[in-house]
Amino acid sequence: MRPQNYRPVAHPPSHEYELYFGPNHPGIEGNYAIRVRLKGDVIQEAIADGGYLHRGFEKIMESRLWIQNVALVPRICVPDPVPMEDSYARSVEALGGLEVPERAQWIRVLMLEVSRICAHLFTFGGNAATIGLYTNMFWGVSMRDLFLDIFEEITGARIYHMYITPGGVRRDLPPGILDKLSAVIDELERRAPEFDDLFFDSTVVMNRAAGCGTMTQEQALSWGVTGPNLRACGLPFDLRRDDPYLVYPELDFDIPTETAGDALARMRVRKAEVQQSIRILRQVIARLPSVKGPIRCPLPNPLAWNVPAGEAYARAESSKGELGFFVVSNGGDKPWRVHVRGPSQMHAVQVLENLLTGARIEDIAQIMFSLDACPPEVDR
Repeated sequence: MRPQNYRPVAHPPSHEYELYFGPNHPGIEGNYAIRVRLKGDVIQEAIADGGYLHRGFEKIMESRLWIQNVALVPRICVPDPVPMEDSYARSVEALGGLEVPERAQWIRVLMLEVSRICAHLFTFGGNAATIGLYTNMFWGVSMRDLFLDIFEEITGARIYHMYITPGGVRRDLPPGILDKLSAVIDELERRAPEFDDLFFDSTVVMNRAAGCGTMTQEQALSWGVTGPNLRACGLPFDLRRDDPYLVYPELDFDIPTETAGDALARMRVRKAEVQQSIRILRQVIARLPSVKGPIRCPLPNPLAWNVPAGEAYARAESSKGELGFFVVSNGGDKPWRVHVRGPSQMHAVQVLENLLTGARIEDIAQIMFSLDACPPEVDR
């Protein structure tokens, strides 16, 4: 029995507390963490906390020969490594006055667009898993593996290809690879309605993603947002069209946009981008057999290559957004300074912190995956 002088303890109202989301959490992208301050289940403040993966890429590049960095740059963004190779190569080519043969340019576009599809399929799977749709994750990863088979046959590697080098590409396409790529694209198009039924048109996705992590076009521009995240706010900006490189001016494709600016809009833009990448690849497959010639220009001895002094900036439209390499040479055999302008630096830090403030704890994973950040690119 309670004593006669018993008085129930008056508990304080909902108080604030801190919680680490990640780095070992299935709802976080890669080795990353977010420190959130909560009041109940509403986020009052979010602080991105990198430092759990790769570090020091830019400084390491300054201590390696120009050609050695070809093996380093793909690791800056594991799901989409080809734009890293291409941007670095084009910055060195600008410094050295190298002209890339036409055939190599077409092959580079092929590699870039396959890499974009792989990255988006990976993102769709991760996003679906955050809300319990694991079947979509398994489908996305298995479909991506078919494209990785293509990469492996072309380059000898599935992830870190080290294929695009200053002056061109490492070797020509193997016989029959265009037919194999076309067959994989056919399979992806055949399965697209299944992905729609399970994920993109799912009531679960609509309820969880619509209105989640919304940002306006003005906010996106002020925060430095690029790529699909910006196009989901209604601005059709794409470097492949607005600051073209390689042979993109010769290709016909559209720039998909959405206007809602929320997690659902960002996923829909990426879905439409996959369709446009397929459209681009169809054109490349049709054109490549008629483009003859070398696949790289002559280079000096790569172990004793002194690139002329100067500075260059080359940027590309990666699956994450605008990616750029600013490289400075002092005339030596190594870069003097390197800076990587990675889209995830903006999307996974200031954008994520702003969008999480005021959101609920269960939306952390949904918002982060919808922004499609690449943790090693932040922690470079």
